Amino acid sequence: MPHAPTLQSFIAGRWIGQHGAQVLRSAIDGHELARTHEERLDFAEALDHGRRQGIASLMALDFQQRAQRLKALALYLSERKEQLYAISHHSGATRADSWIDIEGGNSTLFTYASLGSRELPSGNIVHEGPALPLSKLGSFAGTHILVPRGGLAVHINAFNFPIWGMLEKFAPSFLAGMPCIVKPATATSYLTEAVVRLMDESGLLPAGSLQLVIGGTGDLLDRLQGQDVLTFTGSADTAARLRANPQLIRNSVPFNAEADSLNCAILAPDVSPDDEEFELFIKEVAREMTTKAGQKCTAIRRAIVPARHLDAVASRLRDRLAKVVVGDPAVEGVRMGALASHDQQRDVAERLESLLQSSDLLFGARDGFEPRGANTREGAFFAPTLLQARDPHAEGGAHDIEAFGPVSTLMAYDDLDEALALAARGKGSLVASLVTRDPRIAAKAIPVAAAWHGRLLVLDRESAAESTGHGSPLPQLKHGGPGRAGGGEELGGLRAVKHYLQRAAVQGSPTMLAAVTGEYVRGAKVIETEVHPFRRFFQDLQIGESLLTHRRTVTEADLVNFGCLSGDHFYMHFDEIAAKESQFGKRIAHGYFVLSAAAGLFVSPAPGPVLANYGLDTLRFINPVGIGDTIQARLTCKRKIDQGKQSPQGIPQGVVAWDVEVTNQLGELVASYDILTLVVKRED
Repeated sequence: MPHAPTLQSFIAGRWIGQHGAQVLRSAIDGHELARTHEERLDFAEALDHGRRQGIASLMALDFQQRAQRLKALALYLSERKEQLYAISHHSGATRADSWIDIEGGNSTLFTYASLGSRELPSGNIVHEGPALPLSKLGSFAGTHILVPRGGLAVHINAFNFPIWGMLEKFAPSFLAGMPCIVKPATATSYLTEAVVRLMDESGLLPAGSLQLVIGGTGDLLDRLQGQDVLTFTGSADTAARLRANPQLIRNSVPFNAEADSLNCAILAPDVSPDDEEFELFIKEVAREMTTKAGQKCTAIRRAIVPARHLDAVASRLRDRLAKVVVGDPAVEGVRMGALASHDQQRDVAERLESLLQSSDLLFGARDGFEPRGANTREGAFFAPTLLQARDPHAEGGAHDIEAFGPVSTLMAYDDLDEALALAARGKGSLVASLVTRDPRIAAKAIPVAAAWHGRLLVLDRESAAESTGHGSPLPQLKHGGPGRAGGGEELGGLRAVKHYLQRAAVQGSPTMLAAVTGEYVRGAKVIETEVHPFRRFFQDLQIGESLLTHRRTVTEADLVNFGCLSGDHFYMHFDEIAAKESQFGKRIAHGYFVLSAAAGLFVSPAPGPVLANYGLDTLRFINPVGIGDTIQARLTCKRKIDQGKQSPQGIPQGVVAWDVEVTNQLGELVASYDILTLVVKRED
């Protein structure tokens, strides 16, 4: 009988591995699924390839272009996702479980493509402005920039989400311009290899931007340098060993860990068994126990409930768990699959035995556990198991031991302070949920729990229909937790991208800062021509191109007419006596009149390249404008972003941000803001 296929590493643009080594078995029926390769990898070559080829090819693109590649890659994988679903079945995952891994990973690519397009500039420098004046006359200023680190990101991932776990780290690294070396957990590395093959076949990956390691890491970590980044998802023990690597310490290599987490859900004292929230709590705990067979870093390991409702919670959870059909996900009606491997099955069994030293078994394998499907006796199945802590305050037990499977422990409390103290006994977790009807309880509990948890879900009947649930990290929100959970963070929108960029403070004249950042900085030299900036196409506009307008004197008629038109008759604009007693000592113009009047000063009204104004940023009214004051505006091209997009009519366009300064007759700033416009590209 021929051997199962040998998985290959992707190193320096080559697929390596011909001879099989470690056998990887199906979690469903135990048949030989694949083998790792026995060939040793040259990690010096891998790192050299990433540093020379990978960095250069990524730097040939800018943030916007890399965002476009991520979107194209997400579309490519979406069209081929059924190939991945077919393979994912062997990891013990149901279709719904695989959806989290496959569609969740792809959704993360789409999200970071969108974030990059909307929020990152063209070029490879992020300006964290505004620049700060550091001198009296304004000739010396300072600001912060973020730039690509010029190193590699090494991602060591866990077995439970071999696709999502890889893509949620790859997406922000790639967007930041950092080549990746990915090392998946061996047990499910066949899924990571499959998705990396698709990514390679797409032709969308710049050379050297992604490499894959099947098997051990050898001397890889011993070769990392200060510009590199190491991330890890897995056990707290392994994270501690990695953190202590002498090379990482010597070179101050940034290390981000997401480790074991004894997450909890708290049923608040205001909820009774007749409330909708009570049933929401039961559903959430049961779902987190059985989704992915409990193999989620965010799963609920501790369910903390009022002592007076302990029996009711236990009864309803037993009833719900008894209805969960376990077995081969290919069999109709199965709702929970297997653990990812037989090693994992043994590990969960051992940890359950440890938990039973301090807990009582309420539901488990003794309650008619019989996985459905042919040959499932050879699979890595495990019964949903509900425990009850005998003494929730005792040392050890569920506060220290995580059975990474469908196992959860009930704990009773008498008041909210006790519940929060029990939650903190997890010593740092990724997520906690609070199920309550009372906003006052949420307002009291969440700030306390936030010190020990990376994410907090408040669940009630109002949010339930659209809630993404306790166990779902979202690309827009931080994923990570303090203490035992690793002390790191992933995702969180652009926060994740910035982990792979280097922040530096820059000082100099405003003109020099503008040249460095690629953005106009207040006080920098401007470019003034006879052509109105609104008459220029996107490609022709220069950063710093500016228009100083004619002047306009504000009259009482302006205030009256604007008030009647807008309906804004606030006393500061119309009541002479009340306005005189105010801090301004006189009637003043509406702030929005000043904006409108400024637009009248700088707008070029005839049709031209500027298609639309779609918003204002950083608007501030600095000084009041009174009757008789004279205003003038300066419009300056601040920033250009080429998103590679077109108008609904198919016209290529880019985004231009304009800096606007409105001053009075004394030269004092009265209003300051950025205008965002869509500007047509010239047809070459």
